[in-house]
Amino acid sequence: MRIGELSRRTGVSVRSLRYYEDQGMLASRRTPGGHREYGDDAVGTVERIQSLFAAGLCSEKIVELLPCMRDRDRGAPTPDLLDRLAVERTRIDGMIARLEHSRDLLDGVIAETAAASAPAGRAAAPAAPPRAATLAATGTRRQGEAQ
Repeated sequence: MRIGELSRRTGVSVRSLRYYEDQGMLASRRTPGGHREYGDDAVGTVERIQSLFAAGLCSEKIVELLPCMRDRDRGAPTPDLLDRLAVERTRIDGMIARLEHSRDLLDGVIAETAAASAPAGRAAAPAAPPRAATLAATGTRRQGEAQ
């Protein structure tokens, strides 16, 4: 299939598909006229690339992991895939923890600023909701976190 059809079938821009190819994540053949042609497996490859990007992985890591992944009809993933994915998950957990800490610090600054700027005799604006209330409202929990 040509690049335009792959773009339509996956919902990924032609520009992104070219980038994936330039980075070594996606392979194509060239027609005698120089047009890119992709095999039927390219749709699954692009879907895996999109999933890994959505999970927060960078293109360098995706290039490293893609050869470990397989379509269900082509066989099982390589044995070290789970270990590599677990390392990435741990990295993302660390990023989340740092972001949560930053958010907590920001909440404190907001509360202090609101209290200091409230006119005398008037209550300060409510502080940001505590983490438990935010989690309850969004339904978001980290793995292993109690409901």
